[in-house]
Amino acid sequence: MATIKDVARLAGVGLGTASRAISGRGPVSEKALARVNEAVAALQFRPSNVARALTSKTLGMVGIYVPDFAGTFYGQILQTVDRELRAVDRHMVAANGCGAGDERQQALDGVRFLYERGCDGVIVMSNALTDDDFSTLFERYPTLVLLNRSSRAAPQRCFSTDHELGGRLAARALLQRGHREIAFIGGPHSAPDNEQRMAGFLDELARHEVRVPKRRRIDADFSFEGGYAAAGKLARAARDYSALFCANDVMAMAAISCLGKLGVSVPGEVSVLGFDNCELSRFTAPALTTVSIPIVDAATSACRFLLNQCYELSLPVGRAFPPDIVWRDSVGVAS
Repeated sequence: MATIKDVARLAGVGLGTASRAISGRGPVSEKALARVNEAVAALQFRPSNVARALTSKTLGMVGIYVPDFAGTFYGQILQTVDRELRAVDRHMVAANGCGAGDERQQALDGVRFLYERGCDGVIVMSNALTDDDFSTLFERYPTLVLLNRSSRAAPQRCFSTDHELGGRLAARALLQRGHREIAFIGGPHSAPDNEQRMAGFLDELARHEVRVPKRRRIDADFSFEGGYAAAGKLARAARDYSALFCANDVMAMAAISCLGKLGVSVPGEVSVLGFDNCELSRFTAPALTTVSIPIVDAATSACRFLLNQCYELSLPVGRAFPPDIVWRDSVGVAS
C-alpha cells in the first residue's frame, strides 16, 4: 500500500509539500499540486485516517443522535448529514436509543457514546431531553448542536423550524377551504414539537371561533399503526366532521388508507391534512396536502455549522426555516 512518502518521491516534492497538497491546507504551487495529483492517481494513494488524526488531532468524524433509525422522517435527516460530511471528506457516526434507561437516559447515553468514540462534534435530535439537560450538554460539549429543538441556553447552536406557526398554517389551510367542522389526530404530549404545532392549530381555529369538541380529538404516537387505529376510532365514534388534521404525515397517510377501507371518500367526504411533507406524502392516493417543514435545510445548516466550528471551514449556514403549505389533492372544499 502506497504511503505519502511514496507520493512525495514520485512527484519529486518534499514530504511537507505533498502533505499540504493532499490535505488542501497550506500554500502549494500549481505545478507541484499537479505533480502530486498525478502521483496520487498513479499510486492509487488513499490518505490514512489514523495518520490524518495524528497530524490534525481529529478523526474527521461527526456524530448524530436520533431516537430511531426507522421511518421516513429520520431517514432523510441521516442521508442529509451523511451527504454533507462526505462532500468535505468527513464521516458520520450515528447512534439511537441505547442502554436500559428511559428515553431521556438513552439520549444522554447516546451523546456520551458518540463523543467517547472520537466524534469531533455531535448533532442531537431528542424530544426526551429537558432544557436543563441541554444547558449541561452545551457546557460540557462545545461542539454539540440541536436539530428540531430550541434552547435558550445556546440559541446559536439550535436549528429548528417554527412548529407553532406550522400549526397555524394548517388551521388556515382548512379554514380557507371552508372547513369548520374539524377533527384531529395529535401526536405524543411528550414531544415538544407536537405540543407546539397543536397549540398553534387550536389557537388559530379559536381566533376564527371554531372549536374542536373532545369527541373529535384523539392522540396517537406518530406511527402508521397509531394513525390507522386513531382514524378508525374517529370514524366510528363521529362522522360529523369534514376535515381531519394529523400531526404528522405518517399518521395522515395511514388515516387516508383507513378511511378508504371504511368507504369514506377523501377528499369528497373528509379532507385530510398532514404535517412534515415527508418524501412519501406525494405518492398517496389522493396525494397528501401537508405542512412542509424544511427539516432537510435545517439539518444541512446544523451539519455545516459543526463543520465550520470543528474544521475551520466557511460553509454557508442558514438560520431561518419557515414552514409552508404544500397543496395537493387530499384537501377539498367543504360541502
